[in-house]
Amino acid sequence: MSKKTEATRGGILEVTQLSLDFGGVRALHEVNVTVEKPEILAIIGPNGAGKTCILNCINGFYRAQAGSIVFQGQDITRSPAHKIAKLGIARTFQNIELYSGMSVLDNLMAARHIHYKTPWITDYLYFGWTRKHEVKHRAVVEDIIDLLEMQKIRKSIVGTLPEGLRKRVELGRALALEPKILLLDEPMAGMNVEEKEDMARFILDTFELSANPVVLVEHDMGVVMDLADRICVLDFGVVIAEGTPNEIKNNPDVIKAYLGEEM
Repeated sequence: MSKKTEATRGGILEVTQLSLDFGGVRALHEVNVTVEKPEILAIIGPNGAGKTCILNCINGFYRAQAGSIVFQGQDITRSPAHKIAKLGIARTFQNIELYSGMSVLDNLMAARHIHYKTPWITDYLYFGWTRKHEVKHRAVVEDIIDLLEMQKIRKSIVGTLPEGLRKRVELGRALALEPKILLLDEPMAGMNVEEKEDMARFILDTFELSANPVVLVEHDMGVVMDLADRICVLDFGVVIAEGTPNEIKNNPDVIKAYLGEEM
């Protein structure tokens, strides 16, 4: 299945010479990554290579000591996380971060907060614009529930769901932000084969519907090779290779550092 669309390719996110230290430990060293539109870019590497650190820097959770991050021409290197989210950067997390005591529907509705434009007084009284906006946001969420096939669990409390379904809810919450770029941090961790196949299908469906780029951090090399247009390989915080899946799987440096053997 072709993952490309007919849209014009071009850089939407530029990570340049990014370096991140934790005390005496260097997590990232002069990392350069460009995300084009449209594409699925996978970032791979051994545990501790710095994959999640890149995502955390992009969405404002970490502050790099050097380098820059530019999104759609705007420097976001020092921007706070909530402003970065409003610009259209959404993500999922390696360790699921959901409101476990709330329903699936409420978790997705919570992600719509950045799109609420109504005055506080109408929100408090719940009339007029607020009701109209609520209907509008609910319609967006219902579309996401249908897309990710979550109709049967829409009213379930998230904390009672198995991990595979909670991962799906977290993807839905990210989509509810209506992102211009989607960062996925190990979205298939802890899943069985069937759940991985479903998640891969949802990622592809989302990508093809929106034509917005996806940055995917994932350990399952079979999934990476099937989904990614390009792959960036990290080792000890340094980019050691970048290219198409075929180029990466035959790269001797990648085989030595990560894959272990020819695929």
